[in-house]
Amino acid sequence: MFSKIALAIAFSPRLEALLAEAKRIKTIFGAELLLIHVGEKTTEFEDKLHDLLEAQGLSGTDIQTVWEEGNPAKKIIKVCEQNDVDLLIAGALKTEGFFKYYIGSIARKIIRKSKCSVLVLIEPMLKPEPFDRVVINGTQQEQTPFVIDQGLKWCKADKAKQVYIANEIKMYGLQMATASEGGEDEIASTRRKLVSEEIIYVENILKDLDKGDLKISIKITCGKWAIELARFASDVKADLLIVGDEGNLGFFHRLFPHDLEEILSDLPCNLLIVKK
Repeated sequence: MFSKIALAIAFSPRLEALLAEAKRIKTIFGAELLLIHVGEKTTEFEDKLHDLLEAQGLSGTDIQTVWEEGNPAKKIIKVCEQNDVDLLIAGALKTEGFFKYYIGSIARKIIRKSKCSVLVLIEPMLKPEPFDRVVINGTQQEQTPFVIDQGLKWCKADKAKQVYIANEIKMYGLQMATASEGGEDEIASTRRKLVSEEIIYVENILKDLDKGDLKISIKITCGKWAIELARFASDVKADLLIVGDEGNLGFFHRLFPHDLEEILSDLPCNLLIVKK
């Protein structure tokens, strides 16, 4: 799934935990690891990084470190493109919803403009554990079959214990309002029909995919999909939420908050954004 992984690093108290997480993911996929630091390169920083890599058993020929200066977002994205990175890992703060060391618009630029998939870790651990409980976005969108396919591949590689695919009923309020004119029986019938249609949508995608031994549950929600998706991930205490890229957004969409940014504003758990 991933052959080259990059980790954006800053010399913070969480650096060793991020390195430990990157090592775990690197091992799962048998990938090379690229470290990217945007900032001053000093002997002190080099020595500290060397010691941390040694402590994590990461000093080897398949580990490369790139030191850059300049605009953090642009440099990180550029290095990833130049090195054919498949997955970029970065740390974030759950309470702020932004990357801790690339504040505000920089975080959005990394996620929006990166051509590779991005894994945002809100609570990196020195002794990382698999993401046991995973929620995958199954809302009807153009990229959803790809997102579910990639999500299941991740879950199989990481041996997830429980996978939820959450799908939202489109225009639920309008459809139920129309049904209400026919009384309680029609309301109940319409709701069953809407739920059934969304379940069938996901099942039609799953039937052509290799699910391995994964335990998969389909969850149907009502309301704005990004908000409901984040809420559901929080409710089930998910370790990882997997969504797709919204792609290049036109002028109209830039006038209003995007669905992805609503998730970023209050991350419920670690977040994987898969991109083709």
